[in-house]
Amino acid sequence: MDLMRGLLVRDTFRELEDMADRLNRLVAGSPGIRAGSQETMARADWAPAVDVLETDTEFQIIAELPGVEKENVKLSVEGGVLAISGRREPAKEEKGTRIHRIERASGSFLRSFSVPDSVDETKVKANYKNGILTVHLPKMEKARPKSIEVKVE
Repeated sequence: MDLMRGLLVRDTFRELEDMADRLNRLVAGSPGIRAGSQETMARADWAPAVDVLETDTEFQIIAELPGVEKENVKLSVEGGVLAISGRREPAKEEKGTRIHRIERASGSFLRSFSVPDSVDETKVKANYKNGILTVHLPKMEKARPKSIEVKVE
């Protein structure tokens, strides 16, 4: 049973990662507005690195957002998709300072993740500290694994 559950969890995460990668590539490569289309997509200038973790009670998404102000981070869960978006302001020259090189990405970002059906979307929480955003996606009670003792008579 544990082997089967492990395979299902790995497949679920692989599917989630594949979908997130496809969506992020689509958004990052989008020219903005498609010709002859009413559809508009925001172009992402960079994509923060994330970790996706799972415990018995929740999924966690941890995003590195150094230099991004808390007010510039937006989080939404809608239609089975978690979206993390925001903006990091570019470095600016100040009086008496010249910029010789800028390697840190700036501008807007967007990361999207499919939320498994086992997540209770009404209880999603997030915290932001020292440039690290941690999103907690609690599992519904019925989706949590339970141990059942089998008695042999």
